[in-house]
Amino acid sequence: MIGQSFTKPWYFQGRPSAAGNGYDPLASADRTSAPGSAKLRERVVADATRLARENPQAPGPVPVELVTASGSGLDPHISPQAAAWQLPRVAAARGIAPERVKQVVDDHSEGRDLGFLGEPHVNVLLLNLALDRQFGATGPTR
Repeated sequence: MIGQSFTKPWYFQGRPSAAGNGYDPLASADRTSAPGSAKLRERVVADATRLARENPQAPGPVPVELVTASGSGLDPHISPQAAAWQLPRVAAARGIAPERVKQVVDDHSEGRDLGFLGEPHVNVLLLNLALDRQFGATGPTR
């Protein structure tokens, strides 16, 4: 699966894409900039500022994975912690108790592959589809 761009407040957001004009499978490649790149720094600061503004009830600072692209630029996954950070916004936008949204996040959280490979993760597309199935689409998709 390939990540997708979700911008509506009732959807969880994934990592930014570095593939073409956004999640373009034909442009998948490592397009990460050097850590000292001024262009990268400007984009990360702008994304972090936007995310903090859009998530005023979020606990703590913006998770780094929400402002940094994966190596392929197509990763559809975020950590359960990055989902939990966005949970207050999604619950409020949907008019649903946070505990109900948390249950859907928990139901769609996956552990390490084979019990030891990788990190726990949540597929953002599948999570958003599950929210729409369970609670209805709040507005036009994406």
